[in-house]
Amino acid sequence: MKLSAPRRTAAAAVIALAGLLGTAAPAATASTAAPAPAAAAAVQALAAPDIPLANVKAHLTQFQSIATANGGNRAHGRPGYKASIDFVKAKLDAAGFVTTVQQFTSGGQIGYNLIADWPGGDANQVLFAGAHLDSVTSGAGINDNATGSAAVLETALAVSRAQLQPTKHLRFGWWGAEELGLIGSRHYVANLPAAERAKISGYLNFDMIGSPNPGYFVYDDNPTLEGVFKSYFSSLGVATEIETEGDGRSDHASFKNVGIAVGGLFTGASRTKTAAQAQKWGGTAGQAFDRCYHSSCDNTSNVNDTALDRNSDAIAHAIWTLGTGGTTPPGDTYENTADVAIPDNGAAVTSTVTVSGRTGNAPAALSVGVDIKHTWRGDVVVDLVAPDGTAYRLKNSSANDSADNVIETYTVDASSEPANGDWKLRVQDVASQDSGRIDSWKLVF
Repeated sequence: MKLSAPRRTAAAAVIALAGLLGTAAPAATASTAAPAPAAAAAVQALAAPDIPLANVKAHLTQFQSIATANGGNRAHGRPGYKASIDFVKAKLDAAGFVTTVQQFTSGGQIGYNLIADWPGGDANQVLFAGAHLDSVTSGAGINDNATGSAAVLETALAVSRAQLQPTKHLRFGWWGAEELGLIGSRHYVANLPAAERAKISGYLNFDMIGSPNPGYFVYDDNPTLEGVFKSYFSSLGVATEIETEGDGRSDHASFKNVGIAVGGLFTGASRTKTAAQAQKWGGTAGQAFDRCYHSSCDNTSNVNDTALDRNSDAIAHAIWTLGTGGTTPPGDTYENTADVAIPDNGAAVTSTVTVSGRTGNAPAALSVGVDIKHTWRGDVVVDLVAPDGTAYRLKNSSANDSADNVIETYTVDASSEPANGDWKLRVQDVASQDSGRIDSWKLVF
């Protein structure tokens, strides 16, 4: 995971009260699209295999050996990084993947991304999993991030062993120069044509999944992807928390910033484990999740086997669940494309979609697509307001969320709400120095 960038300060009281005040704005005219044709019948997802911990750890040992033989690290522009790319590529080529090495330049040094496609699946629905492969210069980077790289590699190899025939097209990626500012993944996304971006149904990111004093953190950027991971850990009796330490600091941000749904897992970096977290997960309270974060001691002894095993299996569970299940047939879309300006550090504004002609209540999985253009998304609080005034929080403000724009699809359990009526998207900017607008939003029933 890359080092944290300097963050702008904002009034804590304003952040805490974000979105609690709602000021109505004149309703814009809503447009209703014709119902989309029904998709093919859903197909039940296949059960995922157990990912052998011994195999994942063997990859970690190889990454450590590569670092040891190449100046102690696997950093961008250093021979240890290119050797790491070559190692992963050789494994994937032998397993039947179609691999591509993408070059880029950063800091006067050539960097590399590795992309691996598993033949088959719907080319218009790409399920993508990835991890950054580079380390910092100060060490071998085994937890950060050989753990994510090795688990994604072993999951890909499990796909090959099973000769999986997924419904979605499966793609795996290993990113370069993440530690310098997400350089590799940004380069990949920037050079991906818009039509190809639109085919990616979800990107799953795995950065530091074996921290020695671990927590179990799940990205909350997309409710569907979040739910897949949370349900898996729930089946193990392992509690999870929402991931906040890495917001905007790993490669998922490159995908999220162009409107691709993202999810992922994380076991903690330099933040301190609280007493409540130690009671919940074990480990040592008052100590960092990874005391060797970005240090020379981030070697093969800096990994918790239980966390690595659980997270590796969770990756496979997500790939099999999302990649082999059927797709949800599209529903009826109600959309408002009229721009609404969002006052800087001001009152909330609303945009209205009117739903009519339906029977019964809204669905338990009401899809809310949001396109908000804003120069600092961390200031933005977003709610869906039902016709009876009930508010459903879609996004909180966060001082750590420094990216631009809010381009997301949220899922809301609105089954207690009558479908018909005026639904509002309520947006408030809770800190100064930024500008934005509601560009468009839609409900899909």
